[in-house]
Amino acid sequence: MTVSSVTHSPDIPKQSLSATHARHDSSGKLLTPWAVGPTKILLLENVNSLAVELLRGQGYGVDEVKTALNEHDLIEKIKSGGYSGLGIRSKTKVTAKVIKEVAGQLLVIGCFCIGTNQVDLTAAASAGISVFNSPFSNSRSVAELVIGEVIALSRQLFDRSAELHRGVWNKLSKGCWEVRGKTLGIVGYGHIGSQLSVLAEAMGMSVVYHDVVPIMPLGSARQMSDLEEMLSVADFVTLHVPELPETIGMISTAQLAQMKPESFLINNARGQVVDIPALVKALKTKQLAGAALDVYPNEPAGNGEHFNDELNSWTSELQELPNVILTPHIGGSTEEAQRAIGAEVAQALIRYLTFGSSIGAVNFPEVTLRPILATGYVRVCHVHQNQPGVLKNVNSIVGDYNVEKQYSDSRGDIAYLLADIQVSQLADQ
Repeated sequence: MTVSSVTHSPDIPKQSLSATHARHDSSGKLLTPWAVGPTKILLLENVNSLAVELLRGQGYGVDEVKTALNEHDLIEKIKSGGYSGLGIRSKTKVTAKVIKEVAGQLLVIGCFCIGTNQVDLTAAASAGISVFNSPFSNSRSVAELVIGEVIALSRQLFDRSAELHRGVWNKLSKGCWEVRGKTLGIVGYGHIGSQLSVLAEAMGMSVVYHDVVPIMPLGSARQMSDLEEMLSVADFVTLHVPELPETIGMISTAQLAQMKPESFLINNARGQVVDIPALVKALKTKQLAGAALDVYPNEPAGNGEHFNDELNSWTSELQELPNVILTPHIGGSTEEAQRAIGAEVAQALIRYLTFGSSIGAVNFPEVTLRPILATGYVRVCHVHQNQPGVLKNVNSIVGDYNVEKQYSDSRGDIAYLLADIQVSQLADQ
């Protein structure tokens, strides 16, 4: 696996700044750029308009599709459109098959969200396709949603509101609580969990958290190494973990049994983290007093589609339970978060396509060089296997030119090299 690209120094017109694949031709010119014209980027799933504005402002051709695409349509769209970049959210699945079909054309994928489990990261890295996401931009929005759910569950707000919408006046205090003095248990103390911790303490809650690595707490929060112990002391348990083999079904019958009687479970992480049938049983038996879910194992492809038993066999059963808040994956759906995500991912794509910078890539070595300020240089971006002898061969090619600067790094089986060389030497070959 070897993928090369070349970027030009700023004296080249803007539309040529983007990376273009390099080739090895029969004349022996090992670094001859293809003249592919303006780089094109395909954005799916109604990516925020700020991303479109930023990308077009850099001279990229941007096409938008408001919905997700299935595997077949995605392959055909990328191929027929000649796209070098792809932007998605959480619905579009970039499988190993998609990667295989578009390898050699597609250079980069931007996930305009936190998660990247919708992309086969290993296949993408092997094909020389870097993947970027937005791990920080919606943290506040998700944390605020959890705070709202904590209050709504403790006061049964959704049930009272639904009753009054039906014309039923039902004023009661039984089973309704203040959140002050209650304990919030956070599973996953990352960007969202830590922000949530601060907000919860500001309302007078005690905070305990569980994470697989030791993390310094904010405020008076306390880390607990044992998940079951944390579950047993928390009045509210909220989940903020990625979808990994070890987190799928991490909250099931055994874990729910460890939770305090009449406590609450909140999941704004990933749909498969919670065993929903086990949760339904715990709610029916009053082991839990309520739950809030924003994510599900199978979700509708778009707005207006039905959320029913055809997607998940337990849906109607869950919908009928009292004090259960169901929301359509809106944790990061605020104007502020989507605008910030659009800016963060678009800027990552611009840095990669213009300068070859892989800082922030989730499946690549993080490599960057200061921007090319002098005229008459091109930047070589080379992805290759991290094996003995490969870098020697790469340097034997690059070493024939006047190299202004060079840097390389590796991550697992993938290595990535940046080098700035003189344009005049390419032209003289």
